[in-house]
Amino acid sequence: MPEELEKILKENQAIAIKINGEIKDLSYVSYLNGDEEIEIISPQTKEGLEILRHSVAHIMAHAVKDLFPDVKVTIGPAIEDGFYYDFDKDTPFTEEDLQKIEKRMHEIIKLKQPFIRKEISKDEAIKLFEALGESYKVEILNEIKDEKVSIYEEGGFIDLCRGPHIPHTGMVKAFKLLSVAGAYWKGDERNKMLQRIYGTAFPTKEELQDYLNFLEEVKKRDHRRLGKQLRIFEISEEVGPGLIIWLPNGAIIRKTIEDFWKDEHLKAGYQLLYTPHIAKLDLWKKSGHLDFYRENMYSPMDIDEISYQLKPMNCPFHIQVYKSELRSYRDLPLRFAELGTVYRYERSGVLHGLLRVRGFTQDDAHIFCTEEQLEEEIQKVLDFTLFILSTFGFNLYDIYISTRPEKYVGSIENWERATSALKEALKKRDLPYQIDPGEGVFYGPKIDIKIKDALNRSWQCSTIQVDFNIPERFEITYRGKDGKEHRPIMIHRALMGSLERFIGILIEHYAGAFPLWLAPVQVEIMSISEKHVDYATKIYNQLRSNGFRVKLNIENEKIGYKIRQASMNKIPYMVIVGEKEVEKNAITVRKRDGKNLELIKIEEFIESLNDEIINRK
Repeated sequence: MPEELEKILKENQAIAIKINGEIKDLSYVSYLNGDEEIEIISPQTKEGLEILRHSVAHIMAHAVKDLFPDVKVTIGPAIEDGFYYDFDKDTPFTEEDLQKIEKRMHEIIKLKQPFIRKEISKDEAIKLFEALGESYKVEILNEIKDEKVSIYEEGGFIDLCRGPHIPHTGMVKAFKLLSVAGAYWKGDERNKMLQRIYGTAFPTKEELQDYLNFLEEVKKRDHRRLGKQLRIFEISEEVGPGLIIWLPNGAIIRKTIEDFWKDEHLKAGYQLLYTPHIAKLDLWKKSGHLDFYRENMYSPMDIDEISYQLKPMNCPFHIQVYKSELRSYRDLPLRFAELGTVYRYERSGVLHGLLRVRGFTQDDAHIFCTEEQLEEEIQKVLDFTLFILSTFGFNLYDIYISTRPEKYVGSIENWERATSALKEALKKRDLPYQIDPGEGVFYGPKIDIKIKDALNRSWQCSTIQVDFNIPERFEITYRGKDGKEHRPIMIHRALMGSLERFIGILIEHYAGAFPLWLAPVQVEIMSISEKHVDYATKIYNQLRSNGFRVKLNIENEKIGYKIRQASMNKIPYMVIVGEKEVEKNAITVRKRDGKNLELIKIEEFIESLNDEIINRK
């Protein structure tokens, strides 16, 4: 290796190198002839961090094989925030096992053992892994079409891998094993359940600690824990996984959101709909969902010898509403909105509180318009979406245009027209976007808006989809100015996505401390002693009659205990009533953050509450 290049590699903490645009192990440097285009890959880059994490996954597999020789290894990729490796082990790994694996990994790292790449024939590799008893590697090899494959050896541990890897194990400075979960081989429930160990790695210990602190904050905000603590929702095994039972507090939050949603849609020129939960199977054949969405649909049910289907979507029903009358160009655009509950099959392994469920309510709407109206309608939906999101406290987001997938319907010309309309609408609203290739739905391209929460995590919520296909399938038309029949364009859109998921995101975004307008209980009235119960009750009735959600706590408990309980329940305001308050015909108000307001009259308090609710602070 030339001395100058060696110096550059060391100064940049190189762990790999990009040669003519292709990432390679550092060992390839010795083959350079000087004419190549070279780029240094350090662990601080996105590509370098992925290589580092992938290498740590291999070190973990090495440690597991040392400690548990009978375990079979499968695959171990780097993922967005770390890495995992799947193992075939008859019993799950324990917390004690993870500690032993971490200890062994540190020993391997300390030895600074090199990652040595070898290229061998596929047949040689099959014989090698058969001899090692690694049947999963043999299965992978049998699916590879290449005649040659690469393997990596590190301290006697051999793994099938394309690479690249870090030069030696000693380059790992900071890692942590995080958790164990079950995972089916190749993600197929018909295959064996494997044990997946998750971990993460960073270039420095400081970055690792920052990430672990972030995970602690995520844990505190977990909507499943807070949902139980704050009595918002429940999932019962007797009812079934992925099916949400809204408790009284959750029902109030949901009602508040629904009322706001409906009022704003009526102001924006939408008409509200309610549609059935089932329909004849033929409806889903005609819409195309049965061909393109079958794996997400439940099995049909027979009623009077006719097959019916639980609805996975609302759009075919909205088509029926459109078809219920003759339509003219003067009627367009038509905007139909519905909080429609749909049912989709999700594997039990991916269900996750409110975020991944089997039955959920979409804040759905469909707009029928002419081609001339399309771009303006998309712009209006964008404005409406950002207004709704900002009202709930989401002002940061990333926008994507998802283009034509591999399986699609309709003409390429229509796809291009629809994609162009989405791009132009974003351009005119000066909203930057990225292209997400091949991620459109089967009937059309879409805009996806991913919001950022208080921890800067991204959540997919809002979507705007252009559809030329379903109007053609259902042969809907409108009478144009020329007296002829024309085909309308259909825009599918959801602003929050689903109420279940959106409320789950809200819980985590606010850590359960909802703004006043959303809080299930807005004020709790507390009496200091029995002498003050009548006055506390009077204040309670006055607040209730003014439309506030109020709780009265006149239990014979110390006031400090009452305050702690209300704080744990994240109630925005506590009104404390004692001797001083009775004498002054006033109240003492304590905010959720612990700050006490000065003694004020109840009328002033009511005025300030109303101002906060109206402005949705």
